[in-house]
Amino acid sequence: MGVWQDDMSFLWKDEGDIAMKVLNFGSLNYDYVYKVDHMILAGETMDSYSLETHFGGKGLNQSVALAKAGVPVKHAGMVGEEGQAFLDFCKENHVDAGYIRMVPGKSGHTIIQLDKNAQNSILLYGGSNRAITKEYVDEVLGDFGEGDIILLQNEVNLMPYIIDTAYERKMQIVLNPSPYNEALDDCDMSKISVFLVNEIEGKQITGESDPNRILDAMMEKFPNARIVLTLGGDGVVYRDKEQTHKQGIFKVKAVDTTAAGDTFTGYFIAGMMDEMPTPDILRRCAKASAMAVSKMGAAESIPTVEEVEKAVLAAE
Repeated sequence: MGVWQDDMSFLWKDEGDIAMKVLNFGSLNYDYVYKVDHMILAGETMDSYSLETHFGGKGLNQSVALAKAGVPVKHAGMVGEEGQAFLDFCKENHVDAGYIRMVPGKSGHTIIQLDKNAQNSILLYGGSNRAITKEYVDEVLGDFGEGDIILLQNEVNLMPYIIDTAYERKMQIVLNPSPYNEALDDCDMSKISVFLVNEIEGKQITGESDPNRILDAMMEKFPNARIVLTLGGDGVVYRDKEQTHKQGIFKVKAVDTTAAGDTFTGYFIAGMMDEMPTPDILRRCAKASAMAVSKMGAAESIPTVEEVEKAVLAAE
């Protein structure tokens, strides 16, 4: 795949050696992060300690995670009139931005409250992320085919069409159904190859609250899928029709949990592509996520594969 070098430059291995291509069709947001004592209540006015602006969006965060995990990733999505900075950021982080289009209006953005316990609440404005057209989907997916991976989140429009089109092209569809809303009700989930969900999303899909029941219900609904259920402080559980594996967390002092799940997603797909044993994939994902939450920012906090491998070895 690729390696990060000591001077933080990046060297791709020959892409001819890579059997599949990876496309992330997702959001790009400016994140406005306000540090607060506690999450603001209805009717309350409160000072914030500071304001920081970061590059984010679940799509962009996961593309950066893929790139830092050593995966050549192409990103598809829309940015607004002030979106040139996203293209520059992608270039700096070795994300192929060739499919990203600039459209009239504002880019997507979030307003994030980050409290003294490193917990966050997020208000999302879709902006240009909601400007995807069927013609654009056809244009992008026309360059991909059987065995290629498409990673999706639910921060862009036309999700049912993107899933159907990718399935017709025999792509492997990896879905992180966040944020979960009514748009996903129209998606044919039976076409998904890999689900990456937390407990809340698992309950929204299955109606179950207990992690084991969530996994049982998802395997019953989607018997050919691979299910990754993240459980916060209780770690993660993986299940497919042949195996179940659990992985605990690596305890660190959390500073900002914003990109934890996105980091996990990027490193999980990297492990899939490397055909690593599932327990090894989960362990590396857990370490990468722990390293991400120990730093401020979303995409900026994601560690490189060399940093993660060194930390995994040190923890053994």
